Amino acid sequence: MTVGFYTLGCKVNQADSDAISARMAAAGYTAAPPETADIVVVNSCTVTAESDRKTRQTLRHFRKLNQECILVLTGCAVQVCDNLTHQYPEADLLLGQRDVRDLSHYIDEFLLHHQPIINISTHQRDEAFDAPVQTLTSTRATLKIQDGCDHFCSYCIIPHARGSVRSKPLDDIHRDAKSLVAQGFREIVLAGINLAAYGKGHGYDLSDAVLAAAESGIARLRLGSLEPDLLNESVVEKISHIKVLCPHFHLSLQNGCDSVLKRMNRRYTSSQYANLVTQLREHFPSATITTDIMVGFPGETKQEHAQSLAFVEKMAFANMHVFPFSPRPGTPAADFAGQLAKAEKKARTQQTLSLAKSLNSAHLAAQIGQAHEVLLEQPAKNSGMQGYTANYIPVVVTNATSAMQGELVQVSISQVKAQQCIGAVPTRTVAPAA
Repeated sequence: MTVGFYTLGCKVNQADSDAISARMAAAGYTAAPPETADIVVVNSCTVTAESDRKTRQTLRHFRKLNQECILVLTGCAVQVCDNLTHQYPEADLLLGQRDVRDLSHYIDEFLLHHQPIINISTHQRDEAFDAPVQTLTSTRATLKIQDGCDHFCSYCIIPHARGSVRSKPLDDIHRDAKSLVAQGFREIVLAGINLAAYGKGHGYDLSDAVLAAAESGIARLRLGSLEPDLLNESVVEKISHIKVLCPHFHLSLQNGCDSVLKRMNRRYTSSQYANLVTQLREHFPSATITTDIMVGFPGETKQEHAQSLAFVEKMAFANMHVFPFSPRPGTPAADFAGQLAKAEKKARTQQTLSLAKSLNSAHLAAQIGQAHEVLLEQPAKNSGMQGYTANYIPVVVTNATSAMQGELVQVSISQVKAQQCIGAVPTRTVAPAA
């Protein structure tokens, strides 16, 4: 039988899907596109009400497209939903994030009885992490080293969906990173639900995890999204000495106004956030700082919105993920007074996106005339190859060939086009086309 995956949400969800895929392959199942597979696994996201809507829409789409498939729903949505069969009637199997590890067993049970199966186990602090997937399809791999969150921001359901903070043992990180290096990966992204909380309760921290992964011999190491309140100067100073660590930090801000941050139950002020950005830029002179911005939080006044935008501009973010507040049932913020109208949230989102584009354009323009090391990942749309610098600047290398995929090359940046830098490798180092 064939199995296909459709993953919604974050890098951690993608890593989970990859792990399930590997388990199914080991059980004798063949990978196939979800549009045609015998078994379709939808790995859900539930961070907002819009995420839940997309999950329901995705299930309806695959049921309509492939009526005979066995449709499986897993991920964060099933961990927090009270009435699963009502919310997701299209699904044949509804399995929790722990239970889906035994998907092949549940498939056998379903084929025997042809009755819907629901099994949702709660997370445990000592539950094991999967090993990385055995594949050679990319130059970059994601290594999940942390799961769970203890923060309970007022708008977020994820602590209920993912459970308490859990950390992959340091020896396992080193072992799995070495495995990925042996498979040919040039870059590893360390990922987690609350990555900066790595090591909580165990006497070590994120810097120890970075070192364990770096000692694998990987050419590049990158960090996933980070919560700013858990990344202190001691950690920053320690990781600054790890040469293979890429100087790109995605620090989730959410809002640049202190009164809104307080209502969000975020655990820092804008001043503390700014101090962290200063520390990162001092220890990593070429650092790129990116972030998330939520627009239209309940009660956000025009003045608070303007204050947030002013802070964003002051931080000079290289890029931002901008999204409007979407009330997630089951969170305190869903019932807060002062819910903004959709039209107002849309207008503020567009204003923030405009600022984000302006900051990104300025950041890219500043690279013209500079030389960067680029990891060549895949063919560009028209010609050449595309990839990223260590500080996560997208670059199209016009004179690189497909034979150079996976190479780290020095590139001279000459222009910016369509929110990407354009450059070339010095002619003498270009390998002949295959």
